[in-house]
Amino acid sequence: MARKSNAETAANPGRLKQIALTYKMTRKADPKVGLIVAGVGIVTFGVFLAIGFLTGLALYLGILGFLVAFLAMAIVFGRRAERAAFGQMEGQPGAAAAVLDNVGRGWTTTPAVAMTRQQDIVHRAVGKAGVVLIAEGNPNRVKPLLANEKKKLARIMPDVPVHDFIVGTGEGEVPLKKVRTTLLKLPRVLAGPQITQVNDKLRAMGDLMSNMPLPKGPMPKGMKMPRGGKMR
Repeated sequence: MARKSNAETAANPGRLKQIALTYKMTRKADPKVGLIVAGVGIVTFGVFLAIGFLTGLALYLGILGFLVAFLAMAIVFGRRAERAAFGQMEGQPGAAAAVLDNVGRGWTTTPAVAMTRQQDIVHRAVGKAGVVLIAEGNPNRVKPLLANEKKKLARIMPDVPVHDFIVGTGEGEVPLKKVRTTLLKLPRVLAGPQITQVNDKLRAMGDLMSNMPLPKGPMPKGMKMPRGGKMR
């Protein structure tokens, strides 16, 4: 019990530090986040407290209002922090890969299965919806990359559905913040064993970046392929 208590005590400063860091990063992109979150908490607590005085249950509704206000503040802050994070990543090479890392269970993602010298990139995700190719970069350059990847997939697994889309803000493109929801809305057609078979075939096929370690998150703008690396 003592060890558990010590571990929890040591973890709390880390959580608080992470929250503080998240707040600082969010405030840079959203200067009013503090006022908005505080306003949500005050209004929520005030409404519950007012109802409590009117009904003679000020103490009980005051406690309930405090808990609900804290929850509402956490939800609002989380959404604005997420929006700020997407705003900072928007347009950076490799940003879609960072989003794919957090799609959730049941999805296997492989970043940069194809790339151009201008850092137009195609990522791949495999799940119950089949294979999904996610491209980011200049649409005129990534479309041939997508077509090439789809041809390869059609040769080795013709019966597996292949979806593709381009991340961006243009017509027909998917905004970065909607990448995750777009994947999760796709129809589920593969079972667990089928997903395993697809991943095994793709590993056997090999990828452009299989021998090159990639950092998590957006790819640095100055990053270049090593000599001998095959460009597409």
